[in-house]
Amino acid sequence: MSKSPGHQKMPDHKIREEQLQQPLEVEVEGVVVASANSAIKLEEDGYPARYYFAPSDVMMDKLESSDTTTECPFKGTASYYSLKLGERRLKDAVWTYRDPFDEHLALKDRLAFYDDKFPEIRVRPKA
Repeated sequence: MSKSPGHQKMPDHKIREEQLQQPLEVEVEGVVVASANSAIKLEEDGYPARYYFAPSDVMMDKLESSDTTTECPFKGTASYYSLKLGERRLKDAVWTYRDPFDEHLALKDRLAFYDDKFPEIRVRPKA
């Protein structure tokens, strides 16, 4: 894509990515919807830690594409998914960066879950 305007304008804003070797899973109301042996942990100033999962580690049939997008000046444009729980939907509970800025190419197409906005979502060490 290109260089992040956020990093250029605010070089002191820290975003750290770490490839985890610890197995993680995402559970929603008793159902494991993601399970990975190597998720990426992202720590960004002012935000809770986020965990990004490869699509192959996520039950993609539980996700429904949304029209919602948001702009992050550091990472790029986020596209959202709603999480399907039977007849219920957790709207925009999951997001991805399909074309992230150069500084965050490791996040490309990986999926993160809003575990702080939806109490039904739990990201935890794999049992």
